[in-house]
Amino acid sequence: MCAVPIDFSPMRPKRKLLELLAPAKNAEFGIEAIIHGADAVYIGGPAFGARANAGNPVADIGRLASHAHRFNARVLVALNTILDDEELEEARRLVWQLYDAGADALIVQDMGLLELDLPPIQLHASTQTDIRTPEKARFLEEVGFSQIVLARELSLEQIRKIAGQTSATLEFFVHGSLCVSYSGLCNISHAQTGRSANRGDCSQSCRLPYSLADQEGRIIAEDQHLLSMKDNNQSDNLRALIDAGISSFKIEGRLKDLSYVKNITAHYRQQLDAIIEDVPDCRRSSSGRSTFFFTPQPEKSFNRGSTDYFLNDRQADIGAFASPKFVGEPIGKVTRIGGDSFDVSSDAPLHNGDGVTYFNTDQELVGLRINRAEAAGTGHRLFPTLSNGRLPEDLRVGTTIHRNHDQEFERQLAKKSAERRIPVSMRFVETPDGFALHMKDDEGVSAVGHLPHAKEPAQNAERALSTLRENLGKLGTTIYSVEAIDLAIDTAWFVPASALNALRRSTLEALDAARMAAYQRPSRRAPLEPPAIYPEAALSYLGNVFNEKARAFYEKHGVSVIEPAYECHTEKGEVSLMITKHCLRYSFRLCPKQVKGIRPDPMVLTNGNEKLTLRFDCKPCEMHVIGKLKKNRTIQLAIR
Repeated sequence: MCAVPIDFSPMRPKRKLLELLAPAKNAEFGIEAIIHGADAVYIGGPAFGARANAGNPVADIGRLASHAHRFNARVLVALNTILDDEELEEARRLVWQLYDAGADALIVQDMGLLELDLPPIQLHASTQTDIRTPEKARFLEEVGFSQIVLARELSLEQIRKIAGQTSATLEFFVHGSLCVSYSGLCNISHAQTGRSANRGDCSQSCRLPYSLADQEGRIIAEDQHLLSMKDNNQSDNLRALIDAGISSFKIEGRLKDLSYVKNITAHYRQQLDAIIEDVPDCRRSSSGRSTFFFTPQPEKSFNRGSTDYFLNDRQADIGAFASPKFVGEPIGKVTRIGGDSFDVSSDAPLHNGDGVTYFNTDQELVGLRINRAEAAGTGHRLFPTLSNGRLPEDLRVGTTIHRNHDQEFERQLAKKSAERRIPVSMRFVETPDGFALHMKDDEGVSAVGHLPHAKEPAQNAERALSTLRENLGKLGTTIYSVEAIDLAIDTAWFVPASALNALRRSTLEALDAARMAAYQRPSRRAPLEPPAIYPEAALSYLGNVFNEKARAFYEKHGVSVIEPAYECHTEKGEVSLMITKHCLRYSFRLCPKQVKGIRPDPMVLTNGNEKLTLRFDCKPCEMHVIGKLKKNRTIQLAIR
């Protein structure tokens, strides 16, 4: 009368771990990211986190870590601004507090931190450290970094080359907003506004409208968002990224809303799970399985259009020149204009509360909130909220309408939209003085609970066994789900439901304790001795050296010439304020590689009184945005 025995043998051989890394604006967002399938989350602490409006108390990070560790998921804390000398001691104390709270790793840009007395917390090299070469990646590994965030501009071939020369975990952004500049190499914000991107307070000058002129002053493009990129979406390239050596898949968005975090995390969870199911050598890096109560649709969340950027080499259509805002998905064209409504030919289901957009005659994006949507002919009649009781005059028949807010989809995400459970196998056995319940989770952690109880044969054996299974399987609101129950007994005994419930609860508590005891935070990698040599002998202002500890670090690693960071204001003339793989000559088919005989002469970007010179370095295929520091700019304090 027993089921097939459950295998309680040791765990399966170790396979390649794949990590889905999601953003967390705060602890609540982080918890939801874990529930929706994240293997790790990254979050800003109370200071130095490179996002001015995404700081969190240490206690909240501890609360998030406690939740994450129940699923063997990790919490990474972004401490990735550059620091001045007076901030180093505060940063050191903060790192110890984060470590004591349970944080698993730090995401770091400033190498001065490595010269401080830090706890044995794992170090990850931020994307701000601009990792584009095998030599840079290998150096960072040799000085103590266990995980490195590669530059977003890399191709698959470049990633393969880096993977071939380092054993560090390689992390890559797979979704979200794109900085047009190589990360860590953009000083436009500081030059124009005094707000430093390297200090966590970027003004996003790249999202502004610019006009583009050639060397003779001829206008090539007017009032377009020429430095604004489409959003990253590597959904179709995940398997290729795995093959190239990526094992941590990062979603951008520490400032995005909760529905974005839920939707995008769930989308990539499903994508990676499908690959894991198909590739025996891979498995996820945390425990549990998420069940979703909605269908993830990444196009519904904020985006500026999608691009896989340079992963499959250079493409022309990577810019979001029309608007840096969320235009939304096209749903149809206007077929009728009424006094307080308009008709749209659309097969998409539209709802009261939807948000729609269109481009007016000046190519400006206009948004409308729909109060009421009704079926009309082959489409819908939409009644928007009107400020003056009339429709906008530039809304015309034939205008393409987009939807950037799906009220019904957002309503689904506003509710409980997922749950995450850890599968457990159970074995119910007899003992000399009663019974015992063995539990084992999908990671091989096990626990046993005992129930001293008299053995009394049940009057109805079939019903007794069914009741046993039913009561043992009631895991309710716990984080566990039943995968299998083995009733390893020779007789159908009568056991009261209350006794079984108590046995189940005590065994679950023991399993919780065993899982927490089994969880191990990743250890910090020991730096190579003697110290590794940095790939370059000199560092310009682009090295972002802002304190004496960082200077000492680079000197120890063989750098002989070290210029101070741009934020120190020693660069008085025009310099490269941004270096980018994005090329406006290529975008407008004015590249010498596209058209023979064209020379890569400088061009000019203007926005009001702001003027930036563009110079083109064709050998590495890069564009430099040239400018100088405005007068009376002050060094910004780090974001607290």
